[in-house]
Amino acid sequence: MQLKRLVIAGGNGYLGSCLAAYFQSRAQEIIILTRHPKAAQDNIQYIAWDAEHLGDWQKYFCGADAVLNLTGRSVNCRYTPENKREIIDSRVQSTKVVGEAIAACDNPPPVWLNASSATIYPPSFDENRTEESHLDYNGFSEEVCQMWEETLDKAIVPETRKVALRTTFVLGPPPCASFAAFKNLVKKGVGGSMAGGKHFVSWLHEEDFCRAVEWIIDHPELQGPVNMTAPNPLTNAEFMREIRHAYNMPVGLPSFRWMLEIGAFVMGTETELILKSRKVVPKKLLDSGFTFQYPTWREALISITASD
Repeated sequence: MQLKRLVIAGGNGYLGSCLAAYFQSRAQEIIILTRHPKAAQDNIQYIAWDAEHLGDWQKYFCGADAVLNLTGRSVNCRYTPENKREIIDSRVQSTKVVGEAIAACDNPPPVWLNASSATIYPPSFDENRTEESHLDYNGFSEEVCQMWEETLDKAIVPETRKVALRTTFVLGPPPCASFAAFKNLVKKGVGGSMAGGKHFVSWLHEEDFCRAVEWIIDHPELQGPVNMTAPNPLTNAEFMREIRHAYNMPVGLPSFRWMLEIGAFVMGTETELILKSRKVVPKKLLDSGFTFQYPTWREALISITASD
């Protein structure tokens, strides 16, 4: 399906860049809302916004085929009180103003896809977390996602379908920084299991992320939360073993929790990003008939490492 106009708010990051490249041949016009606009590239325009207040950018929502909001301060930081506030505010404020922009349209977009995260689910080592799973808000990550999705739910946009993209690790070839970090560990011989390696990793190939977004736009029965993840989560030990296999590194030294805590402190981040057990599956996507091009981590790695 050829789109006339696709709007991506907060689209200058990794996922926004993936979507812009994927939809460039599938949309007549792509509008990227960003704090740092640059020159247009073919059918892609970069429009300034502050992610907090309505402005001239709102006119692009009227008549758009779809709006995606990916805005949010990076969680790759220490969870200080100031950083926590910025993480929450960037998500809540941007979602609120996107809802206001859609509500002000005479011809509103039929679908609004808003970023969320699979960290909304409590940790799991056995039960698969689906969109129907019970939510238990005990930690900061869960609290952020709760407030994020509540803001989306409260938006009064009766003519626009709302979808919360509960996304896991999206991984791909360069410039994907997340995969580069795992690759560097493996190449240096320290790509073993982390903190015992029993916690689960849920992941998604960047191409399947883009394909799933397109599928959701084209399937009006999909609304509310949608798990954006491959159907085969695996333990951290298995996850790292597959990367070592891809790079012909049979051995990798393991990392103990205390080592990871020190490393995270030095790097200015939190161990939760890699140690929380995420066993998430894409029930809604599978039930709707979506097929994954890269359903297993080994298949995804063949694609990701092809250019190495």
